[in-house]
Amino acid sequence: MANLYFNPWDEEYKVPFGANKINSTNKFNIIVETDSPVDVDFVLRSEDGFEKYFPMNPSNTTKYLHTIELSDFDKIGVYSYFFQIREHKNDCTYLFFYGAKRPHTGEGQCYPHKNETSPFTLTIFDGEDKGPDWYRDAVFYQIFPDSYAKSDNEKIENPIDNVLFYGKTTDRPFYVKEPSGDIARWTYYGGTLRGIREKIPYLKDLGITALYLNPIFSASSVHRYDTADYMEIDPLLGTEKDFADLIKELHKNNMQIVLDGVFSHVGRNSTYFNYDGRFGENVGAYRDPKSPHIDWFKFKEYPHDYESWWGIMDLPEIDKHNPVFQNYIYQADDSVVNKWTKFGVDGWRLDVADELPDSFIAGIRKTLNNYNDKVLIGEVWEDASRKIAYEEKRKYILGNSMHSVMNYPFRSLILDFLNKDISAQTAYYQLTNLQENYPFDIFLNNFNNIGTHDTARALTMLGEDANKLYLALQMLMTLPGVPCIYYGDEALTSGGPDPDNRSFFPWENINDKVHGDFKKWIRIRKENKELSNGLLLSFYTNKSLGIIRFNNEKASIHIINASNSIDILSDQSIHYSKPIPDAILSLFSGVKIEPQSSVFLNKNVI
Repeated sequence: MANLYFNPWDEEYKVPFGANKINSTNKFNIIVETDSPVDVDFVLRSEDGFEKYFPMNPSNTTKYLHTIELSDFDKIGVYSYFFQIREHKNDCTYLFFYGAKRPHTGEGQCYPHKNETSPFTLTIFDGEDKGPDWYRDAVFYQIFPDSYAKSDNEKIENPIDNVLFYGKTTDRPFYVKEPSGDIARWTYYGGTLRGIREKIPYLKDLGITALYLNPIFSASSVHRYDTADYMEIDPLLGTEKDFADLIKELHKNNMQIVLDGVFSHVGRNSTYFNYDGRFGENVGAYRDPKSPHIDWFKFKEYPHDYESWWGIMDLPEIDKHNPVFQNYIYQADDSVVNKWTKFGVDGWRLDVADELPDSFIAGIRKTLNNYNDKVLIGEVWEDASRKIAYEEKRKYILGNSMHSVMNYPFRSLILDFLNKDISAQTAYYQLTNLQENYPFDIFLNNFNNIGTHDTARALTMLGEDANKLYLALQMLMTLPGVPCIYYGDEALTSGGPDPDNRSFFPWENINDKVHGDFKKWIRIRKENKELSNGLLLSFYTNKSLGIIRFNNEKASIHIINASNSIDILSDQSIHYSKPIPDAILSLFSGVKIEPQSSVFLNKNVI
């Protein structure tokens, strides 16, 4: 049987690398090494399962090479492809196929049967979607509002029943639960918007240029993902004037702010549902079958049996296809998105984007397009280019939708590599696979993190090892995407899953060395524009992962050795699929990297 080779990560075999725009040309080359006559077909399969066979042509210049150029990608989505080979030998015809290995490692393998062949995939998107200039260059800081900062100059009376305040901000987070597991009392530290505003000098000194706030609208819980009223600031956080003052002060300091949009569900004790009657006896869908909000919800048996988010009865699920709800959230001039965007917020992060129809997300994006320099980010935990939710292939990042998604795959890559749960080679494969799948702009826009309010703290995930946290920070600042620091990581805060990951910021106990490390690497990120806008090349050795970010002028090279022994780079030890130019390769050949450490090089390459 013929020897075959194709690798979509190498532009000798596929041009261009990675995702491509709709109706653009893609060129494919495959080596079929045999002296017997062969027929080679390129087999293209659309998302609806329709297949086309395209005969490939022998190259006029390269022996054994078969080539084809195609522009038959006329719809956005993810196409599949593989190669069919018929080799004519000894009066027989041998039929076999060439597709991708799983997990994907660039080069493929032969398969004897079509229905067993694992195809390569190709993302086709609508067009460039760079997003606001401020966003691509930003360093974000995520704040859980209750747990960040109090103001010395305010006293907010408790307007909510059945809550408890911690005696000290050093108390560990704890939920008071019923025997059933339901929350009996929500516990609060008492952080406020005014407290955040008073910490802007601290954030600016750290190097932060944008804030992402967890929900700030009125709610019954400390996390506020159970919205009670989208149009009101939670009184425990302050007033609408406090929020206006925060935005004004941020913009005065050239900093932006992104809000959490929780539009999949609301709180059971909201003005829209009103389970406990706090908004009036005949108000809300639960208490009035003629309520203007009744069609927002799906009742199985009115009023007690209703659809809820993941079966949590405290969070009645919204019908996002309901035109009245759509009008309220993003279409009307006085909609939720319009009100707060006009108020001055610079973008939105969509909670549980998987629960929102693509048309709903596109509607929000259309509204934001009426403003200048607004960003739309989605909470997606997997590779968003390949995401299937509720049996529907999603179009989150293929145009006229979200500018970016929360890059949890990168978080897993960073933590798993530093914990030695995956090798440098596997980390390289995962990184390059995502690079191949995402449109270039989205790849640079993705919202990177090593910890959030939904995960255990990075320090805890890394075994309370401050050196590993330091390496994770470096990777956060050099990998493609917009970095976001979870509040308190720079103060060496630890914590397990919710609620332990939401402790109060340790203002009286900041680790100076770790804080200095964060400040240093944020400065490195901001001083080297190739780290925010540059291309990516990567490589691996048996011990180290290499990240190269470059433009026409400079190259930044970051090499991380997570092993317990020294790594000395050489031409023989470095492996890569996408060729690295000699001018860049020469910059790090021979470099020595100590165990569990890194080397960062920054050179002009003109």
